[in-house]
Amino acid sequence: MNVLQSKIETQLDALRSERKSFAKNSADVKLGDIKVGQVVGGMRGLTGLLCDTSSVAPDEGLRIRNKPILDLTAGRPEDVFYLLLTGETPDEEARDELLQAFRRHSSVPSYVWNVLEAMPIDSHPMVMLSVGLMAMERESRFRQAYDRGASKEDLWVPMLEDCLLLLSRITTLAAAIYRMKFDKGERIAPRHDLDWSANFAYMLGLSEGDDKFADLLRMYLVLHSDHGGGNVSAMTAHTVGSALSDVFYALPAGLNGLAGPLHGLANQECLKFVLSIRERFNGVPETQQLRDYIWERLNNRQVIPGFGHAVLRVTDPRFTAFHNFGNANCADDEVFKIVDLLFQEVPKVLIEHGKAANPWPNVDAASGSLLYHYGMKEFQFYTVMFGVSRALGICSQIVLNRALLSPIVRPKAVTTTKLHEMIAANS
Repeated sequence: MNVLQSKIETQLDALRSERKSFAKNSADVKLGDIKVGQVVGGMRGLTGLLCDTSSVAPDEGLRIRNKPILDLTAGRPEDVFYLLLTGETPDEEARDELLQAFRRHSSVPSYVWNVLEAMPIDSHPMVMLSVGLMAMERESRFRQAYDRGASKEDLWVPMLEDCLLLLSRITTLAAAIYRMKFDKGERIAPRHDLDWSANFAYMLGLSEGDDKFADLLRMYLVLHSDHGGGNVSAMTAHTVGSALSDVFYALPAGLNGLAGPLHGLANQECLKFVLSIRERFNGVPETQQLRDYIWERLNNRQVIPGFGHAVLRVTDPRFTAFHNFGNANCADDEVFKIVDLLFQEVPKVLIEHGKAANPWPNVDAASGSLLYHYGMKEFQFYTVMFGVSRALGICSQIVLNRALLSPIVRPKAVTTTKLHEMIAANS
């Protein structure tokens, strides 16, 4: 990876110097007061990490390297990976080099298939993905370099090699798990004339004769690629990687967090909600029927899946991208019609209700319905799809943290007794 590696190398001196300046000249500058609510509330809103790959503003949404995500929806995931790492979009030479690297290493070794085939048939596909990735740890260039005594300043290079190897294979691995787990037939070998997302669509076996699914998948992988550094999957992977564990340990750790219902599992819960509406009303409900049903749920203290966000206070731009795609390609689909009707009516009801901090839809409100439309109706696999995409951002963050010599994550914890003492002292 001469072009990508060289681009990162040209930026390193300035970036490392900036980090050293923070530590030397600004170490005692206070960024705010820590509140008890943040200590007992999962550190929500507590500034404690540096992440330059992406950011999420409450009034705007996701930016990748300061580029609004809606400006990137026509691009390739490979371009976004380069952008995440360097802050720049690749030229033709860099793009071609990255494409060739992903193609060159896309075949998964037979020992990984042996491991997966030995697992119980009822294993969750996200567990299978994590196990398959961890099985490849034996090939880690990073661990080999560390064991040889390579300097910490140079360890980012084998980490980049590991990430390219992992990303090359994760689509092959995920597609095979889909076919294996859900009895879709034999594994489909990767082709060397397709880019990363098109190859993924091809290996899943859902894109035959339908370029729109491949286009949806390309956009899906871009939209879910990164979302700041403080979410569960990114922070978990960062914490594991900060111990100088290689990416074959760190990424599965992050994916295991992504599998939780409060994180990556949310998209399948949203789709279940949409399908339950279709079943309840035997199709698409009338507007007033839907409004009455939303009020019924709210009065029973039930949430409306897909609406609200921990950070955003506007419509998630990733929802907008999926919604636009649905309007253009499957506007007559019953499931998408319900998604659209929810988008039209739920915010109004939530505003009338008055208790929602954010009444607007998030990305999960639409993504599952589009996968469902194109034939991926196995809900358990949706977090795997999310994980394949998020691997782009997590790998980028891990490479940059090794390049910038980020220290091990070690926050201070206190006992409940100590917290009582601190509260009394400050009352």
